[in-house]
Amino acid sequence: MIWCCPMAVKRLGTLRFSEKVIYLSRGSLPAIMRRKYAKAKLSGMLAKVKTAAVVGLDAQEVEVETDISGGLPRTTVVGLPDTAVQEARERVRSAIRNSGCWFPAKRITVNLAPADLKKAGPAYDLPIAVGVLLGSGQISNDASGMLFLGELSLDGNLRHTQGIISMVELAREKGIFTVFVPAADAKEASLIQGVDIIPVSSLAQLVSHLRGEVVIPCYSADDVEGEFEEAPWPATDLAHIKGQEHVKRALEVAAAGGHNVVMTGPPGSGKTLLARALPSILPRMGIGEALEVTKIYSVSGLLPQDTPLIRQRPFRAPHYTISHAGLVGGGRFPRPGEISLSHRGVLFLDELPEFGHADLEVLRQPMEDRVVTISRAQGSVTFPANFMLVGAMNPCPCGYYGDPVKECTCTPMMVSRYQKRISGPLLDRIDIFVEVPRIDYEKLADDRLGEGSEAVRQRVEEARAVQQRRLEGTRLVCNADMTPLEVREFCQVEPSAQSLLQTAMNQLHLSARAFHRILKLARTIADLAGADTIGAPNLAEALQYRSREQL
Repeated sequence: MIWCCPMAVKRLGTLRFSEKVIYLSRGSLPAIMRRKYAKAKLSGMLAKVKTAAVVGLDAQEVEVETDISGGLPRTTVVGLPDTAVQEARERVRSAIRNSGCWFPAKRITVNLAPADLKKAGPAYDLPIAVGVLLGSGQISNDASGMLFLGELSLDGNLRHTQGIISMVELAREKGIFTVFVPAADAKEASLIQGVDIIPVSSLAQLVSHLRGEVVIPCYSADDVEGEFEEAPWPATDLAHIKGQEHVKRALEVAAAGGHNVVMTGPPGSGKTLLARALPSILPRMGIGEALEVTKIYSVSGLLPQDTPLIRQRPFRAPHYTISHAGLVGGGRFPRPGEISLSHRGVLFLDELPEFGHADLEVLRQPMEDRVVTISRAQGSVTFPANFMLVGAMNPCPCGYYGDPVKECTCTPMMVSRYQKRISGPLLDRIDIFVEVPRIDYEKLADDRLGEGSEAVRQRVEEARAVQQRRLEGTRLVCNADMTPLEVREFCQVEPSAQSLLQTAMNQLHLSARAFHRILKLARTIADLAGADTIGAPNLAEALQYRSREQL
């Protein structure tokens, strides 16, 4: 019996038919044959490289284990990878070859640990490539204190990767202070202080750096100081909106306390224009709030590459045909929806009754808890959802119910059915209801400008500063966030206003939630007036926003 491999058969020539030939792969050759092909065999080893996976808004550490052993050439990726991670095999193979390195013609097993965590996205390309190069001995640098992130193109260049800021934040928490990221994401990664950010343009550059041939300098945050300056907001200025002074006042109160608003009026009265002007009077975001919003947009893939830090408050205006997952968030791997994308900003729902009943009702819990929890078979994910809800609606299907000029063509039954599309529990969570009437010709033709957004914003910021000093030591930001405990402590009503509040409770049949919301709204009005306690005028103005007929 002759032990032989296919290459040896060619060298031995024709064998006698009486000899039994056994074909073997290189990994199973006897000792004599293994020594013969020792020069052609790789000295494979186990390599471990650290990376991260984004789950919700937070990241979890993932260890990429790469084992190169004898056998037929094959690359296997295990550890619950999705399709994008499985396809990394081909991207990594081409990227390594096109970067001046060689890809081992061996059996390669890549394990993404922990194995019970679902891996999604192309961010594992770079750590897998580094693991292959370490395992094959092409680089020998110790990568134990490093984190590698990035998607590879076929030519070896690194592409933009989502969720960089969350993964760099995880590295700092885990004591990993050297992070390799795509050069396009270096600005975003530099927002996390205390970590050395190494911007990598290509795999070939990274290999040269790890071999000590070239040194890639750390990215300096000083390079993007100018990017952190607030850019002019392209929102509509209140000075250019004619008339509707009482609506502007309602929006000022809403911005000062973070209260929810619903505007009702005929078509063309300016509801949408007023809503789009609201961001121009909202207070500027602090660094902490900006990082929260930036993280959400980074994970969602909506962060512009030229804007590493979002400093403007979000303004989201989804169409009423939006799906449930698009509004709340969800999917097989849960992603933030519109209510999370409007975190620390405004969620504007135009044509409010046209939204699906289930979509509107699901807003009730986030409006109270300021978070939204999405549960799937694999687990639950919680996204922040601290937003101002601004709704705009017509009073009836034709839009002219109660209009003094144009007659309504709807029957009372149609009007009632249309208005009842919004449930009472949802309306109970709205602080301000305001009518937006038709604008007269005289006001439209007047060339004089009203009060500008900058002056209103200054008053709003002063009121917010008072609230922040009052709520210091808590996680609350504004009056709308107060719980019944803070309402009892901070919303003290003057004796002269007690009777007014009692009469309103009896005549308007307000619920306990509405009672607390009126007190919070009156507290905001008092803050704008610079009052320490809630007086009768403050309470009367708060009540007038609810003294209208319920929708």
